[in-house]
Amino acid sequence: MATIYLVRHGQASFGAEDYDALSELGCRQAQVLGEYFRDCDIRLDAAYCGDLKRQRDTARLALAAQPGEVPLTVDPRFNEVDNDAQIRHLLPDVVAHNPSIQALVDAGLSDSKHYQKVIEAVFNHWVSPACDNPDLQSWPDYSGAVRAALAEVIARQGSGKTLAIFTSGGTLATMVSQVLGLAGDHTYRFYEPVMNCSVTQLFYSGERVSLSYFNDCSYLRVYGARRGEDLTSYR
Repeated sequence: MATIYLVRHGQASFGAEDYDALSELGCRQAQVLGEYFRDCDIRLDAAYCGDLKRQRDTARLALAAQPGEVPLTVDPRFNEVDNDAQIRHLLPDVVAHNPSIQALVDAGLSDSKHYQKVIEAVFNHWVSPACDNPDLQSWPDYSGAVRAALAEVIARQGSGKTLAIFTSGGTLATMVSQVLGLAGDHTYRFYEPVMNCSVTQLFYSGERVSLSYFNDCSYLRVYGARRGEDLTSYR
């Protein structure tokens, strides 16, 4: 069975000057992911990632444990949803209908829980038919590009392959919702719970793609318990 492992990048540096850099924990998570693939004899034929630094570095650290060189293709269609642009352009419309969001913004978005609630409100407005902002990539354009990117990987690699795509929570959630045949308004339900460096498994045969499991980070708990490390993180 041809397999694709969708991997969310390791923990980034929330609140730091460069969010896109992996934190120390994020680097460790990516290294342990590589050990997990190696120990389970998961040998990748090819790998893909977006062009964000946290995605590329997660791929690099994880692939270092593979027994041979794995070709890595960078495709910006696997980048994260542009949350900052969405907040910048859509927040006025969101707070007009949900004043509680304005209170969170006024309190500051340095708190990750506040930030996540704002992201939820803005994201769900973005995917709705009511959103029509010419200054922002539309949901149909974004989700269509994600769908096409996954389809091209499958067509290019063909049958019997074991592949990995290193991406981010929003893009991973978009692929999962598409595989399950769900509309955009279901996507955030998969976005919010995605753990750092979690693994989601897809099977494919021809153009047919199915979900095997979603958002698994049990390997981080197991390897962490063996070594006295806390390797799991959400943000």
